Amino acid sequence: MQDQTAQIEWRDGRVPVSTQFDDPYFSLANGMAETRHVFLGGNDLPARFSDGFHVAELGFGTGLNFLVALQAFRECGCGGKLRFTSFEAFPMAMDDLHAALRAFEGLPDDLAQVAAFPAVLDGPDFELRVVIGDARETLPVWEGLADAWFLDGFSPAKNPELWSPELMLEVGTHTVTGGTAATYTAAGFVRRGLAEADFEVSRVQGFGRKRHMTRAVRT
Repeated sequence: MQDQTAQIEWRDGRVPVSTQFDDPYFSLANGMAETRHVFLGGNDLPARFSDGFHVAELGFGTGLNFLVALQAFRECGCGGKLRFTSFEAFPMAMDDLHAALRAFEGLPDDLAQVAAFPAVLDGPDFELRVVIGDARETLPVWEGLADAWFLDGFSPAKNPELWSPELMLEVGTHTVTGGTAATYTAAGFVRRGLAEADFEVSRVQGFGRKRHMTRAVRT
């Protein structure tokens, strides 16, 4: 059986880098700021949050996006629960995940005491589900619909399988009408894949040194 645990090395002692994909898990400049710009801003959050709002994600990674979204959900004061479903092929060892998150101050500590990888984790104001396995196999059989997507796989140049037109079509199929998607990449084939999946796609200002990113609305 193939080892599905993420293989990582540390850059500058604090930034985890996938040795499987030769790509860092978050921005070397400021991972939390990148998440807020790309995934919150790109999906018009927290303005759209409401009880039961459902975020879906390709690539759980360190859990940073989940915690940033949860923090924003709590601060918006809308009440109720945030639903968050992430698809992850190579879950991190929890010691590595905890070490990665220690690079950030002020995040919710809901993952800090979790000893085993949280395939299912329910809190007072959230429902987290992490679907382990290849998203090309697990997403088509998922029965959920997302209000917003965080498309956060490793670089399309290094992990093209997670950005294929076929997978973008599944993203569209599992998005409510008027739902959104956002990603840090502005690669042409990714934007075309989203357009073919009935998203209205736009290229907007990226984070940091990235000139552009992509946001999309399901028509």
